[in-house]
Amino acid sequence: MSQSALLTVMIAAVRKAAKGVVRDFGEIDKLQISKKGAANFVTNADLRTDKILIEELQKARPKFSFLTEESGVIAGADKKHRFVIDPIDGTTNFIHAIAYISISVAAQKMNDKGEWETIAGVVYDPIHDEMFTAEAKQGAYLNGARIRASTRREDLLLSTTAPRKTRAGYEETLAAFTRVVGDGPTVRCSGSAALDLAYVAAGRLDGIWYGRLNIWDIAAGSLIVKEANGMITAIDASAVITDGKGSVLATNGLIHRKLQGLLVGK
Repeated sequence: MSQSALLTVMIAAVRKAAKGVVRDFGEIDKLQISKKGAANFVTNADLRTDKILIEELQKARPKFSFLTEESGVIAGADKKHRFVIDPIDGTTNFIHAIAYISISVAAQKMNDKGEWETIAGVVYDPIHDEMFTAEAKQGAYLNGARIRASTRREDLLLSTTAPRKTRAGYEETLAAFTRVVGDGPTVRCSGSAALDLAYVAAGRLDGIWYGRLNIWDIAAGSLIVKEANGMITAIDASAVITDGKGSVLATNGLIHRKLQGLLVGK
């Protein structure tokens, strides 16, 4: 696997930040603390990870701008290149000491239309030391080995987030969930959208969907899915977001149209 200087920098930054995440994960697994205490512990871990990633990436690309879940927009001298960071995706899993979390970093470039395009992406599972990477038109990789989406049309394994009554659109979300489950696949709620996308790219999951995500949840994973010959759109079949918030549907491509129809009720 050959990789650009940009991706090399991103991987190095993620690996450095991940050391603290692994340490903190081990601590929370041992601690008997309240829900509030656990949430505060993970928030601090999020902030530390975010800080390390920004510092390391700024050393290598001092002019780049940033968009991160924790720090928001950090304007750099270069307004057409930015890093998009989710320091810990899967914080609820982290709070409960469930080893399904990830660090997500994407490098984006603004095109002639003023739209952001992801040119390199990293999704790292620090607990299991699995580094999913991709660069535009260069393929997708797991720890340096090429990965591709599955070719399954049956015995499907999908992932999403569970419908929650406290969230807007609960009835519609529940109806869509019911239609998909009624069609026969196994559906799980894993807890990290970024890692779910990486699993689609690696052929471990056949498809995933989420009704509302932020760009930092999916910027890196979207590119990894595309480069693994998967397919990714919004749930309504429009283009997946490159900024802001939106839905996402990612599959091996073979089941995309059918799953999309089940989700929208057609």
